[in-house]
Amino acid sequence: MKKIVKYSSLAALGLVAAGVLAACSGGDKKEGEAAGKKEIIVATNASPKPFNYEDNGELTGYEIEVVRAIFKDSDKYDVKFEKTEWSGVFAGLDSDRYQMAVNNISYTKERAEKYLYAAPTAKNPNVLVVKKDDDSIKSLDDIGGKSTEVVQGTTSAKQLEDYNKQHADNPTVLNYTKADFQQIMSRLSDGQFDYKIFDKIGVETVIKNQGLDNLKVIELPSDQQPYVYPLLAKGQDELKSFVDKRIQELYKDGTLEKLSKQFFGDTYLPAEADIK
Repeated sequence: MKKIVKYSSLAALGLVAAGVLAACSGGDKKEGEAAGKKEIIVATNASPKPFNYEDNGELTGYEIEVVRAIFKDSDKYDVKFEKTEWSGVFAGLDSDRYQMAVNNISYTKERAEKYLYAAPTAKNPNVLVVKKDDDSIKSLDDIGGKSTEVVQGTTSAKQLEDYNKQHADNPTVLNYTKADFQQIMSRLSDGQFDYKIFDKIGVETVIKNQGLDNLKVIELPSDQQPYVYPLLAKGQDELKSFVDKRIQELYKDGTLEKLSKQFFGDTYLPAEADIK
């Protein structure tokens, strides 16, 4: 009988000890989760250069480095980048796979209804690009009947789709593609279509880096906001407030100007009054 009591007591003590250890373990885990940072996944198509691109397998570019500066030393957020197709950027924001995106994204009313725009980080007006020996296109008034390549869902695609609605008697020919901007510009240089509308910085960078000396750039008047913005998923209001504040700080301390000169070769920043 004494042996049974002794073994029972030892078993009871073992259960108590196990319970204490489990409680401590659970407490440590809960404390770790509470002290942990929130992971922010930022989507990008890694194009066009110099806004977003890969260098030896590593993401970099003006917008990528701005995002890194935004979250540097944050005690609340950890940032992670994920490369995806252009359409995947928005699908991921819609499904909450991504909380934020940077991809040379300009302002449109349609996007503003679905997503949150952070403060702008760059100024980047659109230009018209044609071959130097083509004198038939001097402005947007001349693109009727001419052909171009566009990626569905982009600002330039939407602009030209609206153009065709207004010029149904002589629309421009839109060839949709999933090619990246560098490939599109190479095909323009090869004469596979007539013109391309895109942002000035991206165009000038690709022409220089790819040696597309047979192309010329035509400045365009624009009534659109010529700014580039980080885009956030709906419901990320707290994150937007953090990002906006950090962009303002990076503007004032000269970080944005430094990165602009590093990647663009000059200062392409929004007006300070618009960074809010």
